[in-house]
Amino acid sequence: MASSQQQARVGVDIGGTFTDVALELAGTLHSVKVLTDYAQPERAIVQGLEQVCQAAGIGLARIGIIIHGTTLATNALIERRGARTAFITTEGFRDVLEMRSESRFEQYDLNIRLPPPLIERCDRLTLRERIDAQGAPLVSPSQADIDALAERIAAGGYESVAIGFIHAYVNDAHEKRMREALLRRLPRLSVCISSEVSPQLREFERFNTVCANAYVRPLMQSYLDRLVGRIHDAGARCPVFIMHSGGGIISVESAARFPVRLVESGPAGGAIFAAHIASRYGFDAVLSFDMGGTTAKICLIDQQTPKTANTFEVARTYRFKKGSGMPISIPVVEMVEIGAGGGSIAGLDLMRQIRVGPHSAGSEPGPACYQRGGTQPTVTDADLILGRLDPDNFAGGSIALSGQRAGQAIAAHVGEPLGLSPQQAAYGIAEMVDENMSNAARVHTVESGKEIGRYTMITFGGAGPLHAARLCEKTGIQRFLVPPGAGVGSAIGFLRAPFGYESVRSANFRLSRFDAPAAARLLEQLRQEALAFARQGTPDGVQPQLEAKAYMRYVGQGWEIPVPLHDARLPGQAAQSLRAGFEAAYTRYFGRPIDGLDIEVISWSVKASSPLPPVQPVPSVPAGTAASAGAQRPVFDARLGREVLADIVEREGLAPGTRIPGPAIVAERETSTLITSAFEAVVQADGCLLVSRRDDAA
Repeated sequence: MASSQQQARVGVDIGGTFTDVALELAGTLHSVKVLTDYAQPERAIVQGLEQVCQAAGIGLARIGIIIHGTTLATNALIERRGARTAFITTEGFRDVLEMRSESRFEQYDLNIRLPPPLIERCDRLTLRERIDAQGAPLVSPSQADIDALAERIAAGGYESVAIGFIHAYVNDAHEKRMREALLRRLPRLSVCISSEVSPQLREFERFNTVCANAYVRPLMQSYLDRLVGRIHDAGARCPVFIMHSGGGIISVESAARFPVRLVESGPAGGAIFAAHIASRYGFDAVLSFDMGGTTAKICLIDQQTPKTANTFEVARTYRFKKGSGMPISIPVVEMVEIGAGGGSIAGLDLMRQIRVGPHSAGSEPGPACYQRGGTQPTVTDADLILGRLDPDNFAGGSIALSGQRAGQAIAAHVGEPLGLSPQQAAYGIAEMVDENMSNAARVHTVESGKEIGRYTMITFGGAGPLHAARLCEKTGIQRFLVPPGAGVGSAIGFLRAPFGYESVRSANFRLSRFDAPAAARLLEQLRQEALAFARQGTPDGVQPQLEAKAYMRYVGQGWEIPVPLHDARLPGQAAQSLRAGFEAAYTRYFGRPIDGLDIEVISWSVKASSPLPPVQPVPSVPAGTAASAGAQRPVFDARLGREVLADIVEREGLAPGTRIPGPAIVAERETSTLITSAFEAVVQADGCLLVSRRDDAA
């Protein structure tokens, strides 16, 4: 009886092409993919909820919690379709957003074009005020100047306002005064201040972050309100929580207040999913590869923990080069993301070379083979022509694919201009997108000081398992893992994530004159702030886990490295302990410490997370008999440069230990796994496919 009343947990991920829904009930997973609805994203979510509940044989009232991740905030920043926003800053700093930093992301390009600022110059206003780096007021703003600015905002018809003053991360008094005046004059105005959104030094990054938050806040507030209303109207009366970019879950109210924290929330769920699988298998070096309909995301997971950072870039505009995007300073799961998905559009550049992405056909009109009006060739069209996809069983048969239309699109835009057959052109498209992704993976691991060949790949997303084998061939990775439900991996990752939040604040402390009481007070403030967010979803009586870091550097250096702090409190003999921790971390990064230099703490962070259930290890299974193929079809093998006859194996019902030698395709509802002739798969005890390079592969 108790089992029949058990509530379901649901993860929902909105992507550029598909909306993925994963439902977990009594240890059983059900999942669906529906096309993303650009006009009303919440409509596709409700459609997916109804379908997945039907598959599970329950009503929507049985759902106990919904955890949601979305690219809506990211897309609004990329496409510049947010609210009409003004930016108020310190007099003399109006053009920080436009001046950027001294970094030149393409130093030899004489015609380099910097990305335009999010807020136009005419919408950037200034206030005569100034606070020094220690937080002491140098120039206090007059009430007349503040009121005059409020009148200008009212006359300008702005929907949202961002406020970012110099050194407000140390003393936010002037930002709060300005906000209070605006809300007195315009009570319904959306106002964000940098000391709450991103209380960190480096004004360019901080100003960008508060502007981004203000820019998308009205849009996200409206969307989240509609989402909760539509879900409740459909019959699911459960609470809705949101995945944030740092890999934790927060309430809808917190997400609406700080929507910039939702940028990259979907990819963060994928990294959590891969980290959970890595923990179950005891893999210490994992490369997470998530390829969906619009983008591909690559993340390094060492010691079962995704790599994190406090700054990242949105909307890189110049060949995806670092420095060419909009910097956002919030805690984030660090990954490289490129415009390489199933819907990425292929074409020829001025030198008649094949190029793929970053533009995507998305779900509207979609790839040409979807027969929804798309006429440009995409990666999905190429995969269909190469035999990797079954036209009659794509997305569980919900979308019928047209090989004829895929061939026509590829021929018109790539094949005929180059004098290639549709299959040769499709081969070129697939090789180009695979090379783009493998190159991104190589660069990402090298920049992290790692050797890619020692990593195990965990792949998911609708297109990831189709391209994983070729990426391994190109990068030298010896094995990859395809977990059950790989097609909706990010949505499943939401169900594995903790309720949690990371609070970060800049405050300079030199160890030579370390003020331990002040540092302890700051840490306690961060601790209470992080706990308040984490407790929003943590069950009563359960104590969230704390993790703290001090970001430190030698005086005179430009960037810091993280140093762990136990229990989010200062250790005894704080200055000496911090020095020892920093020198140990510095030695790990750079080989040896530097003698004779003072050390300083630049920023502090405290992360509070709800405890997760213990991970159940997966027992190893010996390889057994080979799977019996239900059918065969020709599939183009890129390594061999020719077609081969591949076995078609249905994944459902495969017993642990079953071998699947390549060439083969393992088909399931949300994705298919291509096992090339260089690899062999063995079904594991939990249903994962462990695909390893064959000893006899050349």
